Amino acid sequence: MKMYYPFLPQQPQYRQVEMNMMTVTGNGSVFVEPDTVRIQLEVQTENESLSQAQQENANTMNQVFQALQNLGIPTENIQTTGFNITPMYDYIDGEQEFRGYQVTNTITVKVTNIDQAGNVIDTAVSNGVNRVSNIHFSIEDSQKYYQQALSKALEDALAKAQTIANSMQLNLNPTPVKIIEQINEPPVAYKTFAAAESSSTPIQPGQININAAVKVKFQY
Repeated sequence: MKMYYPFLPQQPQYRQVEMNMMTVTGNGSVFVEPDTVRIQLEVQTENESLSQAQQENANTMNQVFQALQNLGIPTENIQTTGFNITPMYDYIDGEQEFRGYQVTNTITVKVTNIDQAGNVIDTAVSNGVNRVSNIHFSIEDSQKYYQQALSKALEDALAKAQTIANSMQLNLNPTPVKIIEQINEPPVAYKTFAAAESSSTPIQPGQININAAVKVKFQY
């Protein structure tokens, strides 16, 4: 018995063409003057009596609160960020002797007028603050500056790819095939050395460096 098969048209054969790719990394930076400063202030009191040390600390801190509010600092911009009670000892002839208690109350003050920072510190110190433990500058709306840095990073990646293509006489397609945004590091503050035009404690905000990085794949 003979078997017949219907005629099947031959399927066209497609040749797989591998695309030539290059991957480059682009970096972009934007330097911005900070618009906000957070100042960490501490009131430390010591007394043989714990309750007395706490009461003295509370009285002093309330005075600091009032003085800061008189400067126009809103209540919501003053935050308690630490409260510690530490027993103190003296060591005499190798023996430990109890000396009393140290009470530390820590607040963080958010100042949205950088020029006011020195006055805030001076006012706090004159009203009982005996330690300024940290000053941190930042930008409230850093995202728009990051977008600028990101745009510069893409331009940098394209420039690098074009340099490579020109050096190797390649025909580069400037439209990226793939873009990967790299992990963004926190903004870095750079201090300047300009003197503050004020009789209060000089505070130098400097500039904040906002970085962006991308890994971009191009076809050629």
